[in-house]
Amino acid sequence: MTDKFDTFSGLLRGALGKRLAPADDMPGLFTDDIIFEFPFAPEGLPRRLEGRAALTAHMARLGPLIAFGDLVLEAVYPSGETVVLEFSCAGAGKATGLPYDQHYISVITLRDGRIAHYRDYWNPLTVLSALGGAEAAMAAYAGGA
Repeated sequence: MTDKFDTFSGLLRGALGKRLAPADDMPGLFTDDIIFEFPFAPEGLPRRLEGRAALTAHMARLGPLIAFGDLVLEAVYPSGETVVLEFSCAGAGKATGLPYDQHYISVITLRDGRIAHYRDYWNPLTVLSALGGAEAAMAAYAGGA
């Protein structure tokens, strides 16, 4: 499997298929009390987001920092209400032009057709490099760049 998607919501819809209830927008794919975790996030970037509003705010902060290219869905491993995804993307830091070529493994738990828990494993060195180093990444995420 190597399906390409131009948005994160498209990737989620493609990977989760009929397990996911229809939604008008990306935030609607998640429960109100979504827990989104980034176990390998470097200092200055969040490791845990609680609630749909926090997730929406986080995604709004990432938009100006990284230009995401196509997302490539490599594998889907369903197990009941939990689904593991392998995917990748190519992109670049918007301020630096440095590559953001990332590979992800995500563990997703669904509840009533919505994503209730999302644990996102990715290489923190890739994001730090694309944003120009640890200090630049912290400043950019905080809104200082």
